Amino acid sequence: MDVKKALFVPVAALLVFSNAGMAQANEADQGEEHMPTVDTEAADLRATLDHQLSEHAFLAVETMRKGADGAEDFDQSAAALDQNTAELAETITSVYGEEAGQQFETMWSEHIGYFVDYVNATAEEDASGKEEALNQLAQYREDFSMFLENATEERVEAEGLAEGLQMHVDQLIGAFDAYVMGDYEKAYEYEREAINHMYMVSKGLSTAIADQFPDQYNHTDPATPAADLRSELNYLFSEHAGLAAVAMQNGIDGSEDFEASTEALNHNTEDLAAAVTSVYGEEAGQQFKTMWSEHIGYFVDYVNATAQDDENAKQEALDNLMMYRDNFSEFMDTATEGNLPSEDLSEGLQMHVDQLIGAFDAYAEGDYQTAYDQTREAYHHMFMTGKGLSGAIVMQMPDQFKSEMPEEMPDTSMAPPVKKYETDDYPTR
Repeated sequence: MDVKKALFVPVAALLVFSNAGMAQANEADQGEEHMPTVDTEAADLRATLDHQLSEHAFLAVETMRKGADGAEDFDQSAAALDQNTAELAETITSVYGEEAGQQFETMWSEHIGYFVDYVNATAEEDASGKEEALNQLAQYREDFSMFLENATEERVEAEGLAEGLQMHVDQLIGAFDAYVMGDYEKAYEYEREAINHMYMVSKGLSTAIADQFPDQYNHTDPATPAADLRSELNYLFSEHAGLAAVAMQNGIDGSEDFEASTEALNHNTEDLAAAVTSVYGEEAGQQFKTMWSEHIGYFVDYVNATAQDDENAKQEALDNLMMYRDNFSEFMDTATEGNLPSEDLSEGLQMHVDQLIGAFDAYAEGDYQTAYDQTREAYHHMFMTGKGLSGAIVMQMPDQFKSEMPEEMPDTSMAPPVKKYETDDYPTR
């Protein structure tokens, strides 16, 4: 295979702190080179925050939609969002202690409540109620920004974080408003942007924490090129799982937004294929896209067979997914020159299939608790896939992922430098 030595382009811009002594500087001794790796304490912290923050955005959007629809599974969706909040609070507690963790959980839960208030006010056509919810979110933005500035000893600046939090609010409200208005394509664009944005937040926050507590993270840096690759694959693979679960639900429900949800899933596939192309070249990227698209098609076949109560067709779809699992595992084993063994990947892919099928079966049967448990497991599992593939690529092409110390540390914030949408596209207060 013709392997292009092209560096993977990350979604989030590199965030480093001007007052850092820096975890990055400690990652390589003077005059001594170390092999780059995705497996460090700081990279693990970033991956944990990648998972929990992005899942928050995903579950928040879906829960708001369930609320607007008066869906039977709203309570279970909201419960999954609450579980995510508890896990985020545990992560903050592990760094800053019980008191800070409780403060975080209280504020985070309150801001979710304000989104629920907005949903309820929308259902009641209560313009003043919607305005009140937005005002509460604006106050939360200021309070939470100051909380994190103090917790990180000003490594995260409140002003920059407030800007990023406003974007988070705008994206979730935009996704919800577009959904209610029936502009499903825009709704899923905002959802994807909301998920993506949280990876910028996790990068900034993990960098601040690793710099604040260097001994706790073995003087490693969460913002190396290798860690960026891991985070990028975390984003794309986990988003695939989330969007696939939603599209399958929409398919069995015959929802009006089914086509838009599958289109969002297709866009994710295109982004994944572009990522593979950037590393392995056009031919490999096209092979990846073909196989990846086919496996999504098999999930759709399973949904259709379920709707038609066709057990033979369901089994055929599962057989096709098994064939895909074997073929795709061999493809990635070859591409990574054995650094990602087909046997290991095949086992992981079977788990991916089992989780999505299990989530869908439970949803179709009305067992919403199991459906959301399985969906969350499927989402989380893809972070293992992201770590495995990124680690294989870095081992295969170490020169492409060596860290370089900048001559001067730039100032930064946790707000992204570039917005995908124009400001006027966001809802205004």
